[in-house]
Amino acid sequence: MGKVGINIDGSARYPERNRLLPILLAGLLFPDPFYAREPRPAAPPYRPVVGRTGPAVSFSGDVRLLPASRPETLQETPRFRTASTAGTLLRSPLALLDPVRREFSPTGAMPGPLLQFAGMDLAGYGSGFPPDPNGDVGSDHYVQAVNTSIAIFSKAGVQLAAFRYNDFFRNPTPTGTLCDSYNRGDPIVLYDSLAGRWIVSDFAWASTSGPFYECLAVSKTSDPVLGGWWKYAFLAHATLLNDYPKLSVWPDAYYLTADLFTYSSNEFQGNRVWALNRSEMLNGLPFSYISFDLASTRPTLLPSHQHGTAPPIGAPNYLVRLADSGILHLFRFHVDWTSPAAGSTLTGPVEISVAPWTERLALIPQKNSTTSLDALGDRLMMYNRYSRLGGVESLWLNHTVDSGGIAGIRWYQIQDPGGSAPGIRQQGTFQPDSNHRWIASMALDKDGNMAMGYSVSGASLFPSIRYAGRLAGDPLGELTQSETSLFEGTGPQSTLCGGRPCDRWGDYSSMNVDPIDGCTFWYTNEYFTEDSPGSWKTRIGTFRFPSCQPNPPPPNRYHFPFVYR
Repeated sequence: MGKVGINIDGSARYPERNRLLPILLAGLLFPDPFYAREPRPAAPPYRPVVGRTGPAVSFSGDVRLLPASRPETLQETPRFRTASTAGTLLRSPLALLDPVRREFSPTGAMPGPLLQFAGMDLAGYGSGFPPDPNGDVGSDHYVQAVNTSIAIFSKAGVQLAAFRYNDFFRNPTPTGTLCDSYNRGDPIVLYDSLAGRWIVSDFAWASTSGPFYECLAVSKTSDPVLGGWWKYAFLAHATLLNDYPKLSVWPDAYYLTADLFTYSSNEFQGNRVWALNRSEMLNGLPFSYISFDLASTRPTLLPSHQHGTAPPIGAPNYLVRLADSGILHLFRFHVDWTSPAAGSTLTGPVEISVAPWTERLALIPQKNSTTSLDALGDRLMMYNRYSRLGGVESLWLNHTVDSGGIAGIRWYQIQDPGGSAPGIRQQGTFQPDSNHRWIASMALDKDGNMAMGYSVSGASLFPSIRYAGRLAGDPLGELTQSETSLFEGTGPQSTLCGGRPCDRWGDYSSMNVDPIDGCTFWYTNEYFTEDSPGSWKTRIGTFRFPSCQPNPPPPNRYHFPFVYR
């Protein structure tokens, strides 16, 4: 056991390496040129922009009968980079130390998979690299999305339907916009457990000079196959690309964020956040929206996502992004649909102090390949997970860091984000051995047990899918439940994109909890096989902690999201 150390936020003491002093000395003796001070956004109030979309296009058929278009041309999605990730970075050896990396001494066994099955793959439904695999679980279905397709499964793992975004948006009645034929990816699937509805999205554009759309659809019922959909084509920006869009469910709105870029010159223009009128979208009406722009040098502002107990009435949405090493920025978005221009506010940033980190800029090695993989270490990974346990609100987040020269997963619990002094309750870096872990996603069951899924790879390991976790009563900052494999890859990503190696990976994965039983985790991520090194595949799997007793299914299932104890 290592020395007893103090968590950098001062909130708890537990056994860990006493690594804080070397980190602080390193910062003084060998300043890291990468961490230029993040410019603080202009003083609030930020100015809202209020708008309204056109009507929804109704789809009332069976999605299994959608016509299938020809396979798309395979390509690697452009990697738009902020100034913070460009150029060469010099670091001292001490700067690679991580003050909250834990000695990995598991005290419990992570449960093995209950079910696992094949999701979509590049050969059948993909459009290039990376696949951006994500999905969510509802009352009776699991819905998965990749670039640029959607698949619907039963909870037994049987594929019920699969179709491309283009075919979905233009059939049988087109939207009359670029969403009908130019869907480009960055898909999101969410289950709105408060309403028993599904929402899917991705972006679309025909010209690199714009316009740029976000294509959204909301199901009319909890049945994504036969229940019908409302389809929307939302003009995100006339001239700037709405890159890396992220979507969340909140009682008063669907919140959408994006990084804005000038496509032709790869110039980062900051973050934009929208509140989309959820009530209107659930009813297929033209929806109102409110947006704010934020200056920044950092990508990815994540909106808080509710998937269990709802937040208190009137609670704002909590948005978080990385700022300087050791600082997170928290914003609060309050929407007022009665007086949208006068009553809607965006406040912040509140600076949340965390342990300093070193961004992972180097690529991730993989077995039997000279191609290394993108660590995507410049941004938070989805989701910004909201929980409310015993009346206490928290946000759970993660990102990839460089911990002793190895990619590890830094995770946080921000407590009381709506209070006067929000702060870190616990944090840690999961990097238990010499293999690299990245592209993580976290979720909590109804008892407050946390599970985190991720990719793992190394010089002697093909990229694989694993998960680890912690019980609600475990020591703070520790993932005490031993790492378990969901699916082991048997080959590397080894193919060319435009004459160069395809190094893109992710860009994200997705962990969620069944809203009916409150206990079963569902996770999806990508992998490769030996016989198909040029074609990614995805896997979907489930597991649950033995201590979590599933809720009995309610009579009217989709109106009863699980409640945190």
